[in-house]
Amino acid sequence: MRKPHITIHDLARELNVSASTVSRALQNHPRISQSTRNQVQKLAARYNYQPNVVASSLRMGKSKTVGVIVPRINRNFFANVIGGLEEVLAASGFNLMICQTHERVENEITALKTLINARVDAVILSISMETTQDDHLRMLIDSGIQLCFFDRAIENINAGSVVIDDRLGAYMNVKHLLEQGYRRIIHVAGASHITIYRERKMGYLKAMDEAGIDVPPAWIMEMDLVLEGGESAFMAGLELDTPPDAFFCAGDFAALGVMQAAKRHGLRIPQDLGVTGFANEPFTAYLEPSLTTVDQKGGEMGRRVAEMFLRNEVEHTPSERCEQIVLSPELIIRKSSLLNSKTQ
Repeated sequence: MRKPHITIHDLARELNVSASTVSRALQNHPRISQSTRNQVQKLAARYNYQPNVVASSLRMGKSKTVGVIVPRINRNFFANVIGGLEEVLAASGFNLMICQTHERVENEITALKTLINARVDAVILSISMETTQDDHLRMLIDSGIQLCFFDRAIENINAGSVVIDDRLGAYMNVKHLLEQGYRRIIHVAGASHITIYRERKMGYLKAMDEAGIDVPPAWIMEMDLVLEGGESAFMAGLELDTPPDAFFCAGDFAALGVMQAAKRHGLRIPQDLGVTGFANEPFTAYLEPSLTTVDQKGGEMGRRVAEMFLRNEVEHTPSERCEQIVLSPELIIRKSSLLNSKTQ
């Protein structure tokens, strides 16, 4: 059976003193005699007493806890964001409560309600693929809890955000493919209602327009950015009158799906088909051939959004709540897109 939690009231009852005396003795308060302090601390050690930090924080009006909601914990990008958050927040005495939505809006709503009930000081959120409305986010703001977005944000919510320049990352990615000689480039896009995927599509279109290439609607394929989505995009490309010579995928897992399907059909990468992704998941460096991708700076993003929260906690300035930070992406060029050896 689980052992009951020992409280200062239990210690006080056994020592026949008040709970406030026990509390002060545990903090080595000078008003409490050394003899009493010794007795209290010895008894606390015997029972392995641990103070209720949450209750203590709530009495001061703060839980010293930040809620973090991510679409998927098992993605390296989100793991890096959490690592960056923890690095900064732990140094300031904050704990994290981490929830994942599995890309389901109903899970996002449940997580928000849980965090509100836990009286967290803030929620740091990357919205799910299904999130199209903002009523549940306004519920959070109405509760007086600070909200900060990272990576995926809702544009009409009055909250700070930290993202990368997704349009620039996509533009750099597609321009690289064009410089390698690819022309019939299909874009495996994410959900169009999510800002970052609209931005990546705009970057793709800008690079293609600058190269004088008209993009037929069939070249933009909105898919789930998972292995199966990439495989489906590859098969759809085969059905086109003029098959593609390259795929720019808005996510690395979709790019992996394209590569696997291409190999099953006997295509060589990059000779017959160029493939690029977005996110710089660890596996991209170890594929054969290795995958060209865009680094989303997950660790830096986590640190910057944590610092934004801490600034807001100190300053309480409404304008700071709307702070928008845009990080510069980095194109990681690898073998999956290199036709021209001079760029290696």
